[in-house]
Amino acid sequence: MSVQYGPSRRRVLGGGIALGAAALGGGVLLGGSGAEASEAAEAAEVARDGAFVPAVVVGTGYGAAVTALRLAEAGVRVLMLEMGRWWNRPAEDGRVFCGMLDPDRRSSWFRTRTAAPLGSFLWLDVVDRNIEPYPGVLDRVDFGSMAVYAGRGVGGGSLVNGGMAVAPRRDYLQRVLPRVDAGEMYRRYYPRARAMLRANGVDRTWFEGTEWYRYSRVAREQAARAGVRSVFLDNIYDFRYMRKEADGTAPRSALAGELIYGNNHGRMSLDKTYLAAALRTGRVTIATLHRARSVRRRRAGGYVLTVERSDETGRRTAVKEIGCRYLFLGAGSLGSTELLLRARETGTLPDLGPEIGRCWGPNGNVMAARANHPSDPTGCHQSTVPVLGLDAWDDPRHPVFAEVTPVPAGIETWISLYIAITRNPERGTFVYDRAADRMRLRWAPDQSRPAVDAARSFFDRVNRANRTDYRYDLFGPRAKAFADDFTYHPLGGCVLGRATDPYGRIPGHPGLYVTDGALIPGSLGVNPFLTITALAERNVERIVRQDVAPSRS
Repeated sequence: MSVQYGPSRRRVLGGGIALGAAALGGGVLLGGSGAEASEAAEAAEVARDGAFVPAVVVGTGYGAAVTALRLAEAGVRVLMLEMGRWWNRPAEDGRVFCGMLDPDRRSSWFRTRTAAPLGSFLWLDVVDRNIEPYPGVLDRVDFGSMAVYAGRGVGGGSLVNGGMAVAPRRDYLQRVLPRVDAGEMYRRYYPRARAMLRANGVDRTWFEGTEWYRYSRVAREQAARAGVRSVFLDNIYDFRYMRKEADGTAPRSALAGELIYGNNHGRMSLDKTYLAAALRTGRVTIATLHRARSVRRRRAGGYVLTVERSDETGRRTAVKEIGCRYLFLGAGSLGSTELLLRARETGTLPDLGPEIGRCWGPNGNVMAARANHPSDPTGCHQSTVPVLGLDAWDDPRHPVFAEVTPVPAGIETWISLYIAITRNPERGTFVYDRAADRMRLRWAPDQSRPAVDAARSFFDRVNRANRTDYRYDLFGPRAKAFADDFTYHPLGGCVLGRATDPYGRIPGHPGLYVTDGALIPGSLGVNPFLTITALAERNVERIVRQDVAPSRS
């Protein structure tokens, strides 16, 4: 079965999106046909200064994409604001994205040097590269003792994450989100999200024999010696395509060292699933390189956003005010929280509640690496797409779910690398710095200690069973066994049932909603994007029925 990777010209132009650089402040320009000029003019009108649209969705990540699609299906016209760019046209080298071993400006969001999670090898600074500042696909937002990785572009985190589509334990979901019907989530919304995201699993027979997953099989065998069970994980990467990569019948992507800076093939990111479906409705417009900076009430009802448009140098080219009846914040845990914090603290929405900014957490993320014996090589050839998790979540003292991740160096390293998700009860708080006009995170280094203790307990157990040790050379110049100062899974800041009602509505602010990972209080036990997607499906279904459907703008 063939898979189309990327919206076709007809689909893009027919779906309400304009790709003219003038219209989108530096968006991709596909050419100069009359149809394209017409679409560019339409988008310029939709996102013009002083415009009023029925619904604005801030962001294009998981929750935002779900929301835009379901609103459009209900007959509502939607403007999506994305601070990043479209990633749908090859650069001079013929690739849309760069690889992990040869990063260039496409890799990073306005940095002069890449900032990969593995900062060194043998304590040598050989991983990162000097680059030209550019609106690249991966951002690292530094808050001192904690940094957050975030995807930048149409599709958000779906462009750069590991793609593991995992639902949490049912009892833990009930504990984390007590006002959500877990049975309904597993019966109705998780299956819907999986189907829309095209989550699929690796063929087990192929997995057992291929060289590309030797590193996963080694980690599984070593975990089994420690009495830890392994589980296969679904992914949004198309494993049928990966088989073709291995057979040499399709261009390589996961088998060519591509992942955290995007995949040129195989990845079913949101621009190929939810967003493509939203665009096909003809009711959705996406404005790229548009960043929502502030929000205030509109006298006639609804809200007004102040939006900055920039070009690909980062230069601000325009400031607009765009009004809407319904405003959905889907800019991620950081973006949605910052918009609301700024509105509360500057007085544009002064009656926002005290829970805004609270109960944030990094999902207990800790990265660790182990040094294997020479008799346990992990392979020169490694697929970048993880497929295996080590499940010790039932440990009464130190629950851990550890995902086996690759080290696609192209040489034998004898390294087993993991992202451990732990049940860290510590929570951070976001505050607004008025002088700097930015959000800051109150998170002390010792707040990561419970996560490190859990990871150490788990990996000590694996090391004892295999007579192995940690690698101390991968996380910067200091000898360090655990990386606890960054996260791929930022959660919280506008928690469901605290900062919002049980469906993401902001109390006292009709038509204002949160629809992303900010709703989940700091910890989920697994990769969160499947739950964010399913939760958005649940919430927007209720909102369309109760809030939006009567007006059908």
